[in-house]
Amino acid sequence: LSDLVTMLVGAFGLDVNSQWGGTIHFLIYDTVKIVILLCVMIFIISYIQSYFPPERSKRILGRFKGIGGNIVGALLGTVTPFCACSSIPLFIAFTRAGLLLGVTFSFLISSPMVDIASIILIMSIFGPHVALIYTVVGLVIAVAGGTVIQHLHMDDQVADFVRGEAVDAVQAETMTKQERATYALGQTAETFKKVFPFILLGVAIGRAHPQLDPAGHRRGGLGRRQPVCRRARDAHRRSHLRRHLQHHPDRRGALRQGVGLGTILAFMMSVTVLSIPSLTMLSRVVKPKLLATFVGICLIGMIISGYVFNWLQPLFV
Repeated sequence: LSDLVTMLVGAFGLDVNSQWGGTIHFLIYDTVKIVILLCVMIFIISYIQSYFPPERSKRILGRFKGIGGNIVGALLGTVTPFCACSSIPLFIAFTRAGLLLGVTFSFLISSPMVDIASIILIMSIFGPHVALIYTVVGLVIAVAGGTVIQHLHMDDQVADFVRGEAVDAVQAETMTKQERATYALGQTAETFKKVFPFILLGVAIGRAHPQLDPAGHRRGGLGRRQPVCRRARDAHRRSHLRRHLQHHPDRRGALRQGVGLGTILAFMMSVTVLSIPSLTMLSRVVKPKLLATFVGICLIGMIISGYVFNWLQPLFV
C-alpha cells in the first residue's frame, strides 16, 4: 500500500521525501490503511454476527470475563502490530462482536503501548531489563484499566452505532449467504459514515503534530546512534513505527540533561496511547464520560509507572 501511494504521489511530480510530498503520502496512506482495517474488520464481524443472535454470542463470549479476560485482551494487544489509531477499528469490531467492554479497553491500551515495535525500540535504547519491566508495567496498566472500566458498568457510554443492528434468532437461522453479505455490507457502510470524518481529522492532526516539534527534538530521536533502531526505522519506514521514532527522545541526550528514566518512559507511554489523533477518533466511538475515564486511568497508571521507573533508575543507568 505504501509503495502504491508513493507511485501515486510521484505521478503528480511530488517527491515523498519533500515536505509536501511526504505530507500527502502520510495523509493518503494512513487514511486508506485505517479505512481498510475498519471496513474489513466490521464486515467480517458483522457477517459472522449474522449467524449468532445476541443471546448466543453472549454465551460463547462469556468465558472472556474477569481479570482473565482482561489479560487475554492485553496480551492480544501486545502481539498485534497496530498504533493507537489503527487499534480503534479492532476495538469497534471486538465491541460489536460482544466482548466485554473491559476486555476491549485492555486491548486498546496495550496494543499501542506494549506492541512488538515499541518493545524493540525500548530494548535497543535502554536495554532488555528496562524493556521487560516496561512490558510488564504496560500490561498491568492495560489489565487494571480494563478491569476498572468493566466494574464501572459503562457499557451505555459506547456510541450506539458501534453495537450495530443485531439479528434475531429467526433471522440467524433463515438468512441466505447473500442476505448475510448484504447485512454485513450495510453495517460496514453505516459504521464507515459515522467514523470517516473523524479518521480524516485524526490523520490530519497526526501529520500536523510532528511538524510542531522542535527540529532538534526530531533529529535527536532514537535512531541516530543506535544501529538496531536504524535498521528498524529502515524496515518500517512508512509504518506507525515512524511515529515512535519521531516522538521518543534520545536516551543519552535526555538523561544527560537530568531527565529521569521514569519521565522519559511515561512520556513514551502517553505519546502512543493518548495522542490527540487517536483520542479524536475515539471520541466518535465512545461518549465523553467513558473517554474521560479512559484518559484518567491511563494518566494515573503512567504517572505511577514513572515514579517506579525513576526509583529503579540507579539499577539500569
